[in-house]
Parts: sequence; C-alpha cells; structure tokens
Amino acid sequence: MLLLWPLLFLQVSALRRTLFDRPKQLMQEGRVRLVGVIPSSGRVEVYHDGQWGTVCDDGWDLAEAQVVCRQLGFPGAVSVATGGQYGEGSGRVWLDDMNCKGSESLLSECSFKGWGVSDCTHKEDAGVICAPGKNTTSIRQMSVDNSLGLSDDLGLLFDSEDGCDFTIAVRDLSEEAELTFCVHRVILMIYPELNLTHDTRNITVDISQTCHTHVPRFLRYLYTRQIDVSTTSAQCLHQLAFIFGVQKLMEDVGRVFTALIPEDNTFQTQVSMYEYGVRTGDLVLQENVLQYLSWNCEFLISSPVWSTVSFDMMDALLQRSDLIVKDEAVLLEALERWIQDKGDQISSDKQVSLLNHIRFLLIPVDKLYDIQFSSSALRQSNEKLYLTGLLRGFQFNALPFSKIRDQVVKLSGNYIPRIYIGDEWSLGLNVSTVNNPHYNPYQYGYDQRYGQSNRIEKYLSTPAHPSAVYRGQMIQWQAQVFRSVQDCRNSGISCNSVPLVRFLATSSQYSYSSTIRYNNRLVLTCKNQNNVFHVQDFKNNMAVIPTNSSMGLPNPCPDDYSFRFVVRPQYI
Repeated sequence: MLLLWPLLFLQVSALRRTLFDRPKQLMQEGRVRLVGVIPSSGRVEVYHDGQWGTVCDDGWDLAEAQVVCRQLGFPGAVSVATGGQYGEGSGRVWLDDMNCKGSESLLSECSFKGWGVSDCTHKEDAGVICAPGKNTTSIRQMSVDNSLGLSDDLGLLFDSEDGCDFTIAVRDLSEEAELTFCVHRVILMIYPELNLTHDTRNITVDISQTCHTHVPRFLRYLYTRQIDVSTTSAQCLHQLAFIFGVQKLMEDVGRVFTALIPEDNTFQTQVSMYEYGVRTGDLVLQENVLQYLSWNCEFLISSPVWSTVSFDMMDALLQRSDLIVKDEAVLLEALERWIQDKGDQISSDKQVSLLNHIRFLLIPVDKLYDIQFSSSALRQSNEKLYLTGLLRGFQFNALPFSKIRDQVVKLSGNYIPRIYIGDEWSLGLNVSTVNNPHYNPYQYGYDQRYGQSNRIEKYLSTPAHPSAVYRGQMIQWQAQVFRSVQDCRNSGISCNSVPLVRFLATSSQYSYSSTIRYNNRLVLTCKNQNNVFHVQDFKNNMAVIPTNSSMGLPNPCPDDYSFRFVVRPQYI
C-alpha cells in the first residue's frame, strides 16, 4: 500500500489546473464558527490572515464562551468544552490564553497572547455549547426537516442513470483503460471547482487504473454524501476528491491516513504524504503528518530522509513548539547540515527565513558559547543573523526577565520552549519494569497493606528555568505511573481509567509562580521502534493515557511503550 504514494504524488502534479482555478471567497477577519454535529455546539474556530484556525483551551471559561455564542447569534452559552472534546482541528492555533470580560462583541476583542502565539497542540482545542435559538424574541419560526431518506433516493438515482445528461470518462495516463459513467449535471453543478458551464456535456478524469474500481462509489458519494472508507481505498478516494474539489471528503479521508503514518520508520511515506497534502490543499493531512514528524524529529534528523525534506516542510516544522529534540542547539546543527546538503537549491532569503525560526534564546548557554566558533556554511553566509541570535541568547541567560521582557515579547514565539528531552529536563520511565522481581522501594510505590504496588515512581531535579540566572535554583519533581485503580486509591487519588500519570513539583515551584509557568508534557514512545506516538499535557498535574480510539495517531505498541516526563519552564 505504501508503494502507491509515489504514484499518486506524481499523478496529482500532472492534473490540469483548470479544474481548480477559482477565486477564494472573501471572509470577514475575526469571524468565528462552530465545527460539530449540531449548529449550537462544537469546536471554536476563528478566521484570521486568510485561514481558519482554532483556539487553545488555556484560560477558556464561560466568559469566553458567552462572547462566542453571542457573536454567532445565540442567546448565550451553556458550558465550555476543553481538551479537544469536539475533535482536533487543523492549521494554526490562532488564539491562546484568552481572557474575556464577557461583554465583548467579538472574540478577537478579548485579551490574548497574540495571533498565532501559542504552545498548544490541537489536542487542546476549545469548544462551546451555546443555548439554542436566536438572540431575539421578535421572530417566531420553526424548522422542518424531511431530509431523512433523501440520500438513499439520490443513490438509487445514480444507480439507475434515469435522466442522466452528463458523461464522465475515467482513464489512466497510459490511456490503456477507460470507464464511462452517465451522471446528472445538476449534481455536478454543486461542485464549483469543476468549472462546468451550461454547454459542457462531458469531462475526462485521468487517474491510475488501480483506482478505477473506487470511482463508482465516489460518484455515488457526490449524490448521497455517504461512503465507506478503508485504508485500502483511502488514497484513491482522496485523489478523486481532490480532482472534483470535494474538500470535506478530502479532510475526512485524510484522517484515515493517520492509521498509515506510524507504519514507516524510514519516514519516506510520511514525507510523501505531506507533499501530497500540500499539492491537494488537505490541511488535515498536512497537520497529521507534521505532528508525527515533530514528535519524532529526534529520529528524523538522523535519518537519510532528512536531506530530502523540502523547504516548505522544513519551514513548517521549525515553526512548531511540539517538536521533540534533545535541545535547540541540536536543531540548529541539523538545519546547518540540511542547508549544506541542499547546496545552491536554497536561496539566501530562504536561509534567513529558516534561521529566524531557530530559538537562540533557548539554546543552552554553554552551547551558545561554542556556536561563536562555528564555521558552518550557514553561519558564514548569515554572520550578522548569527551574531544577533547569540547576543539575544546571552542576554536571555544573563539578565532577569523583567529587564528584557519587552524585547523578548517582540520576538513572538521564539522564547516559547519546544519539547526538550535532554537528561537535564526530562525523565524516562519504563513501564515493563513494573513486573521486575528485583523490587526497589525507591523506584516503585509500596503499601504495607497490599505488598508491592503497580505504581512506578521516580524523581527528577531541574533548574527553575533554563536561564543562567536560575542555574543554581533547583526544583524537585515527582513522576508517578499508577497501573491499577487500587494504586490510585492507596494514594488518595480518584481514577476512572488506568494507567494514570502524575507529575508534580515536591518543592519550590510556587516560589516562581509570578514569573515562570510550567507547561510540562508526557511523551509516549514505543521501546523497540523508537517511535513517539503520543504527546500529552498535564491538567492539575495529572494525565490519563487515552485509549487507541481516542488518540490522534494509533498506538502501534499498546503493550510495550515507555513514558518520558518533560519539564518545560516558560517566562510569563
């Protein structure tokens, strides 16, 4: 199945642009919408800079929900939804740390970090439940919905071809195989991407012969909006949806691709998927692939595929805060190596663009010192940019945040940490060792009443912040994994499912609460495959490990994975 990707990738690039050229509708800046099953509830999305994005649930409360619901014309809000309850969105997380009074007319009038300034993933997408009805008492109306069964009737119309007046010829690029279908023009007119006119009587679609068997079901979907998608049919259905401009089906089928993403440890499939997603404009597919590659960046940069990554993919990766690496210096070294491998393919302007995504402020101070003497090609051609980054990095390490706050905030997200898994900032726990007969009471939880416990426990000491100002000020963290409900009870914790994870500071954290916050992360990795398949934040120091059905990516090693606890200090 993975071998189909290069074929689809090449064929999409050969499609005629006339099928897809149409002006984009002008959208109102700051407009909001709800993505869900019913109109009055769903994931909150906001329109900015030409694209829809989501809102992080940090600081998301009833006041913010009231603003959203009234902006959409509902009487008010019933409750809020957090933690991606209405599914994960795609594209940018536009708003974070929202703070509304509740009286604003637009969500964008509330206080927030800044457009696109966020350390959240789509697992933290915020939602609302609005009170149904309109924000007025002067209109009396009722809704009538007799659409039940309409899809079945339209499906029968497609099957019978009664009254069909339009021909679709399907062939592969070699023109050795061709299928012909008679459909109804009025159905196709729903899809403006086809650019049909009243004089058009037929169209020809070029697609690989391996996809021909899926064409009838796809055309039937155009009538019924119903179709069964499997991993074997997803690639062909996605390409057909792209050709016909059926964006919603593209996004839905793109989610099926997530089952394929963890299967290739060479990263060749994932890179091909991303480029295919760019060509087809599928933001869901792009986001799913980028998230996986960000989580597995440590392995990606050491693989042969790293040198083949495109500029667009590199640019997208370097902007992400969910990117997992040992430290920021490792990422800079990987970028320098990539630039050297690409040679003259990357212009000086593109080099500057990529280098601006490196967060010099967060490079460990000892490595900042070593970078001064770097002789890489990227350094030699961008000397001034390096020196500026080094200066800011040394200032960030040497001065209190109150002194440099205004300058740092202007750097947008460059002071927001990624997920750094160096030994100084992270701790690994191997869950399989819970069955080790060589019991160590300092590592495993123990209760005299129940004997050896399934709770795993370890400690980690970190500086309060990466800045050299806090170098000698240490915080001790306690990491715990509860493997049974009884273990939770023994520790005075209520848990509805296991494993449950807790990560909390045992000393000194609250001494810095006015200047530093800790957006810690839990990383789940397959032990034998070096495959990160899930990253999760902590709510009230706790994290419930989701089931396979509720994860964004499938768990390829449900019984053989390890935990890594990552401390992420950030100036407030």
